[in-house]
Amino acid sequence: MTYTPQQLPEDRTTLIKDHLYLVDILAGRMVTQVPSFMNRDDMRSAGMMGLIDAANKFKPEKKILFKTFAEYRIRGAILDEMRKLDWFSRSLREKQTSQSRCMAELERKLGRCPDEQEMADRMELTLEEYQKQLGQVSHLGCVSLNETLDHSDTGRSFQDALIDHHKSASPVSILEEHELTKVFATILEQLSEKERLVISLYYYEELSQKEIAEVLEVSEGRISQLHSQALLKLRTKVQNAID
Repeated sequence: MTYTPQQLPEDRTTLIKDHLYLVDILAGRMVTQVPSFMNRDDMRSAGMMGLIDAANKFKPEKKILFKTFAEYRIRGAILDEMRKLDWFSRSLREKQTSQSRCMAELERKLGRCPDEQEMADRMELTLEEYQKQLGQVSHLGCVSLNETLDHSDTGRSFQDALIDHHKSASPVSILEEHELTKVFATILEQLSEKERLVISLYYYEELSQKEIAEVLEVSEGRISQLHSQALLKLRTKVQNAID
């Protein structure tokens, strides 16, 4: 129901309940306007807070429909949440980028993948601090098509690497030509035994991190750290292979 200022009920709870549908409608409309790190549940939660705020601050004397005012507040709350999550995501991406740089530098220096202690020493962290950081960035995953491959001014991404600027071949044929599947298999062999096991159980057996923790008899947090360390190594190796 849409209320005019004259029909506005005294009970704010009723007002909110009657306009809950707006939260889902606006979240659906805005889902393509927000970055991938913000899911629909984040949008609904923020939108709900916007609706509550609208009900508390609505003034009938302004001579506008509550629906119009609520839509404005819901949309604003979703955008505010997006900015807050983006700041958090950026800080994690900066940590992930720092890890990638150190991994690449140490691999060139050592001629092999560094272990966690070597990474911690290079980043001037304790082992515990480095492992905690691994857990923090674990949800960012391995790579995305837009993720930067190198750290030069060109900012080349995986997507750029798949584009044939000479239009001589399709991305599929490029993948086949370089046999990235075989390259990836070779890279997996260079992980530690536990890292390979975590990757295998997580991506091939489709076990949850909790289930893997039970199999390996370690904490779920430790599985998250091993997962992040393995993905960090894989990303560095894949970048080198594509380069």
